[in-house]
Amino acid sequence: MTNDAAVRAEGLVREFGAVKAVDGLDLTVPRGSVVGLLGPNGAGKTTTVRILATLLAPTAGVAYVGGFDVTKRPDEVRRVIGLTGQYAAIDEYLTGRENLRMFGDLYHLPRRVVRERSEQLLESFELLDAADRPARTYSGGMRRRLDLAASLVAQPSILFLDEPTTGLDPRSRLGMWDVIRQLVSDGTTVLLTTQYLEEADQLAQDIVVIDHGRVIAQGSADQLKDRVGGDRLELTVAVAGTAQAAATALAPLAGAAPRLDGDHVIVPVSGGSRVVVEAVRALDGAGVEVTDLALRRPTLDDVFLSLTGRAAEDEDQAPTTKRRKGRR
Repeated sequence: MTNDAAVRAEGLVREFGAVKAVDGLDLTVPRGSVVGLLGPNGAGKTTTVRILATLLAPTAGVAYVGGFDVTKRPDEVRRVIGLTGQYAAIDEYLTGRENLRMFGDLYHLPRRVVRERSEQLLESFELLDAADRPARTYSGGMRRRLDLAASLVAQPSILFLDEPTTGLDPRSRLGMWDVIRQLVSDGTTVLLTTQYLEEADQLAQDIVVIDHGRVIAQGSADQLKDRVGGDRLELTVAVAGTAQAAATALAPLAGAAPRLDGDHVIVPVSGGSRVVVEAVRALDGAGVEVTDLALRRPTLDDVFLSLTGRAAEDEDQAPTTKRRKGRR
């Protein structure tokens, strides 16, 4: 394992009876980065995280986390990782402060260290005012922040976030994104699974797309978007029946044949925003009026549909396991 890799998996396989939830998966997570693990429902995302977190043994293949083999040295792996699952693993009857101290005790940390670390985390996650209230009185966003804070009590260098913003409102989700960015800027390595494609677009330097337990694509968000055709110019003509004239006028700017859909024209292009100016000139020269003209980038939704033929859905499960609340 190279020194710059916090996580590395090679040929990872996990079988549940006749079903292969993970099927020869290779994965590398550089230190100090965020890697997004994306895939449609049942792709094997959570099963992969459970293997890396030592909660499941692989059927075949090898995986190293923090330089330690997950099957041969699981105790060492657990000392360097934090894990936040889709459901908060906090005790609802304990206060926020008591929850954090409980996790510190589970890690066998000195009491003084736990007290200091708990106060730091409560302040960082904007939970000081609610620190002495039972967690059952917290909002969904507060619970998720407390859950993430609990996974950081032992100051792990590697953090597995399995759909950390599921169920949060948009404001709480944005707040969680800020927290994750700060963790990475402080040197934490993050492996993130998410059903929100915008989340991966915002947070991950590298995105790994898996389907049926295999890696089918990998790269930055821009690189993946380029795989489905790059930029496209979309316009709607003002006068019915003039879409073909618009397509003909814009053909010299197109990287591929323009597509027509009634009065709507889609033109694959390159060159960035300057192509909009050229398009306006071409349409004006052809005497074609438009009601709407925009340059659009492909989205990660487009990537999913192109690569898998399916949209990304919510959290996948191993075939023989049942979903439980709490840390997995």
